[in-house]
Amino acid sequence: MMSDTESLHIPSYQDMLDAHERIRPHIRCTPVRSSDYLNELAGCQLVFKCENFQEPGAFKVRGATNAVFGLSDEQAKAGVATHSSGNHASCLSYAAMLRGIPCNVVMPRTAPQAKKDTVRRYGGKITECEPSTSSREETFARVQAETGGDFVHPYNDPRVIAGQGTCSKELIEQTDGLDMVVAPIGGGGMISGTCLTLSTLAPETKVIAAEPEQADDAYRSFKAGHIIADDAPKTVADGLLVPLKDLTWHFVRNHVSDIFTASDPEIIEAMKLTWKHLRVVMEPSSAVPLATILKNKDYFKGKRVGVIITGGNVDLDKLPWMQG
Repeated sequence: MMSDTESLHIPSYQDMLDAHERIRPHIRCTPVRSSDYLNELAGCQLVFKCENFQEPGAFKVRGATNAVFGLSDEQAKAGVATHSSGNHASCLSYAAMLRGIPCNVVMPRTAPQAKKDTVRRYGGKITECEPSTSSREETFARVQAETGGDFVHPYNDPRVIAGQGTCSKELIEQTDGLDMVVAPIGGGGMISGTCLTLSTLAPETKVIAAEPEQADDAYRSFKAGHIIADDAPKTVADGLLVPLKDLTWHFVRNHVSDIFTASDPEIIEAMKLTWKHLRVVMEPSSAVPLATILKNKDYFKGKRVGVIITGGNVDLDKLPWMQG
């Protein structure tokens, strides 16, 4: 009888290295930033990896580009297709534009307008669905049947995870070593890529996941030892609404040291702090790691902590602290 691990196509460290070579001409090696004020406030040394500086504004360009440029010419003819609340849709559209192939995406009708605009700017065709996992997957099944595009899952795809793992490779190479790396968790693509890379490149570095309290299914899954999925959670961190899947759960279960959560007000406050003191535009989902660090100062005290800023695509007319 086949084990769960044997039935999954788990990407390897070599897959990550191959991905880095494949995507290097098409992405940016993003800078790292620090703030004396935030270091003092948190009681630890924070190094922020600014994936919001990618051309489409998010880390997901790494996995999307690896998937798109890994297709054969024959596979690429029908283009690619996906479902996404925003950043993966934008990044896949961008990668498809670079290769000159079609991209069809299913997005919740409630996705931020800024993210829909970005998808369209890169040539992606949007089909809207209701803001639930079930509606997203049902709508996508119809779209893919009509288009025949190669399905690039937002996170439960070995090509995507290998691509996301290139971020931590750069981060480790840009620093003098880290005790921990903290990243947001929704579906788990970035966390899985981080685990994939650090378990080989820097096995002494702990991987910590950060999640909104109002969409804490990964936290509850981690504590229960099996996947618990919420269908339609609501949180200001709109990029973290999706549940873990079998491939990302493999990495979370085997390599993540802990998962911390933060409330929406704490996330918004962390977002404001970072805008003000790091002078970096980030979206709410990207502020969750700092929010959890500030909430659990004893855990991080005195440590060297890498924080991945996963994206900076925000609607500037609807910032969360401006909502009445």
